[in-house]
Amino acid sequence: MDIKAVVMGVAFALMWSSAFTSARVIVAYAPPMASLSLRFLVSGLIGVALAYGLGQSARLTLMQWVLVVVFGICQNALYLGLNFFAMQTVEASLASIIASSLPLIVGLLGWVVFREKVRPLGIIGLVAGFAGVGLIMGARLQGGVDVFGVVLCCIAAVSLAVATLAVRGASSGGNILMIVGLQMLMGSAMLVVPALMLETLSVTWSWQLIVAFIYTILVPGLIATVTWFYLVGRVGAVKASAFHFLNPFFGVAIAAALLGEQLGMSDIIGVVIIMAGILAVNLSKQPTVK
Repeated sequence: MDIKAVVMGVAFALMWSSAFTSARVIVAYAPPMASLSLRFLVSGLIGVALAYGLGQSARLTLMQWVLVVVFGICQNALYLGLNFFAMQTVEASLASIIASSLPLIVGLLGWVVFREKVRPLGIIGLVAGFAGVGLIMGARLQGGVDVFGVVLCCIAAVSLAVATLAVRGASSGGNILMIVGLQMLMGSAMLVVPALMLETLSVTWSWQLIVAFIYTILVPGLIATVTWFYLVGRVGAVKASAFHFLNPFFGVAIAAALLGEQLGMSDIIGVVIIMAGILAVNLSKQPTVK
């Protein structure tokens, strides 16, 4: 992993973590699924237009099209859709902590489902990481957090893990920006029907909503997604997901700084444990030096 990959990974983690704070602002003023569908529509059109301008083509391979659909559904419609809906009642810091368990879920699925060999350090990391998540959620549940919202965040994290595994094939063969734009348009289309059926399209206009919406479209939506595709293509999904160990810290720090969310001692201890667990899982997957 070279310096460029490290810079890309840290930048992605920062942009990815900030999305929870901006999403929390958006859902305070507008319906979540309708807002997210519109965000994906705008981001997707921008991405496709830029891709055509750079000479990229929408003539993808069959596997790329399949993975674009899978990623558009899992990452955009399910992961972000469920998180947007949940953050009407769940704080941005807690949502980011749950979502940051991505490399733990990927590691667990690889071990249990795909029978991948996991070293003792990896097993310790998995146990510690999930224990850290449990510590934080246990304290929050005692504090009266919305259980339904937490369940939605957990389902969203699993969806993101599936999308992370799927993106490995979609990021190969070039046309990365085109793939990003198309999967966003797929996410937008998937969210239109539930938005029209379940939500009242009422918006309270404010400068906070406008700034958060534009920021979410350009930074976490477009720039971060493109960065993620390039990062996965450069170092692989497992190593790329390791940068999520920074997300618990970035997520709670940004939410505390911009939204004034309060953090308890269990939150701080849990974040440290999660970061150590994710780091252990990543280190366990590094090749052994002979």
